[in-house]
Amino acid sequence: MTPDRAPRRPNPSHGDRGGESSRNAALMRWATYAAVGTASTLIVIKLVAWSLTGSLSLLSTLIDSVLDAAASLLNLFAVRVALEPADHDHRFGHGKAEPLAGLAQAAFIGGSALFLIVEAASRFLDPVPVTRSDVGIAVMVASIVLTLGLVAFQRHVVKRTRSVAISADSLHYTGDVLINGSVIVSLLLVSLGGFTWADPAFALAIALYLLYTAWTILRTALSLLMDKEFPEEDRLRILEIAREHGQVLDAHDLRTRSSGPQAFIQLHLEMDRDLPLWKAHAIADQVEHRIRRAFPDSEVLIHQDPSGIDEHHDQIVYDDGLEPDPADSARPASA
Repeated sequence: MTPDRAPRRPNPSHGDRGGESSRNAALMRWATYAAVGTASTLIVIKLVAWSLTGSLSLLSTLIDSVLDAAASLLNLFAVRVALEPADHDHRFGHGKAEPLAGLAQAAFIGGSALFLIVEAASRFLDPVPVTRSDVGIAVMVASIVLTLGLVAFQRHVVKRTRSVAISADSLHYTGDVLINGSVIVSLLLVSLGGFTWADPAFALAIALYLLYTAWTILRTALSLLMDKEFPEEDRLRILEIAREHGQVLDAHDLRTRSSGPQAFIQLHLEMDRDLPLWKAHAIADQVEHRIRRAFPDSEVLIHQDPSGIDEHHDQIVYDDGLEPDPADSARPASA
């Protein structure tokens, strides 16, 4: 996952949002299929290469690919659930399935990193020779080529859909390219220079990188589950769009959050208190349309405030959920 939720940039497209959403959903599904297929292929070839070489750093990439496959399978199911439309029991949709899958990814990756640290420590104490380095190098080159193709496709999908799950997958597959490159260096140092310490040393470095990746995914998933606000620049853009309307006096109380591919935006619009209700409603509809054009796949909820009203938003909530009207105390009790 990305360290922070990707900003939702304005989209100038005026096309059919329903058709665009369907195309984006198909892209997200294909990205999950491609990730599972690539990880499964890499598991097979790395398993063969590790059995021939005995390299610990190669074993670390094999474990990483197994975890990639598990994480990608989780993403596949999470994306399918997240794309399900809202229903009677889930009125805000199923988008939280994506960050929940991210928590599982972080657990898998963190556990594998700890296993590699233990294995690397034992290899430092009891070195094991690496054989058939040429096979290991060839496998790593093939892995890099396959992974680069997958990452390029994932980045295209993330750019179109802003999917948190696909972005997380893309992040650790990008790391895999660096990991595979480091294994090539490790094998060359062992085979050409006789530096037996290089194999466990690189495995340890890979383990530390995996821990960092797990922390990044965990932090992003928790931010989404805790309904973290949009980036400040996006929040300012929303308020700017609202205030651009000629009959909007002010906009305030903006609240934003994301749930998978769906975004939720709430704000208050202050308008002339003498406007008829139908006119205030029409203005709110116009502002809502402009915000949704700038932030696609967003559900916008607007509260209309008449000018001159001093609102108190940090009030005590009583058992019935309503703040009593102070004027009620001056009214005579009904018989």
